[in-house]
Amino acid sequence: MNKQAIIVGGTTGMGKATAELLLKDGIEVTIIGRSDKNLKTTGEELSKIGTVKTVGLDLFDSESIQNFINNLKTIAPNVKYLVNAAGYFSPKPFLEHTSEDYNIYHNFNKAFFFITQAVANQMKENGGGSIVNIGSMWGKQAVKATPSSAYSMAKAGLHSLTQHLAMELAEYNIRVNAVSPAVVVTPIYGSFIEEDKIEETLQGFNDFHPIGRVGRPEDIANTIHFLLKDNSSWVTGAIWDIDGGVMAGRN
Repeated sequence: MNKQAIIVGGTTGMGKATAELLLKDGIEVTIIGRSDKNLKTTGEELSKIGTVKTVGLDLFDSESIQNFINNLKTIAPNVKYLVNAAGYFSPKPFLEHTSEDYNIYHNFNKAFFFITQAVANQMKENGGGSIVNIGSMWGKQAVKATPSSAYSMAKAGLHSLTQHLAMELAEYNIRVNAVSPAVVVTPIYGSFIEEDKIEETLQGFNDFHPIGRVGRPEDIANTIHFLLKDNSSWVTGAIWDIDGGVMAGRN
């Protein structure tokens, strides 16, 4: 049985970097994304490493999600690994938040919840598996310079879901963990920083991290990869700070 992985939000950033590591292990990877352009570009790039399948999915469309769930056994019948990596981040003061702002963040969690439920049922049939959610430092600690109440509330919820699923799914040999990154250079900042200036702009956050630099997608992917694989077989319900030391202290 060929082991298969599903990465929700795998066309860029941490999800894509994780896909590369899994493909190098000989694992078949299904990448889920909304942008047809990104799916095509990333699919072509990663297919040079291993077997990749791309699936277009709008996480804000319940019908699209249900269609994916209905076809899961066809898409990835031998799924063993799941990474929930999709996200959106746009700092905005609490007093200015709208219902639309709130819904953007929390609809991600709704999608993760039911996609994970379907995948976990499939893993149960397959004898087990491993799930990693990408949470956030903002779900643990407020940063006044980047006000993000709805985003942080959603990420804290994802952290909590991780622990609850770890408890409930352990009897089916399914481990569930999360990573909690600080500032990482990814396209997620494109909602308020011009895409070609993200790298340059985020360098201003180097000193925010005790280790002296912002993170790279590979920094997070390496830990996700470890948590997915059997080397971490005694780890479940963990929310690991992969943050350059931010939660330990501050420069």
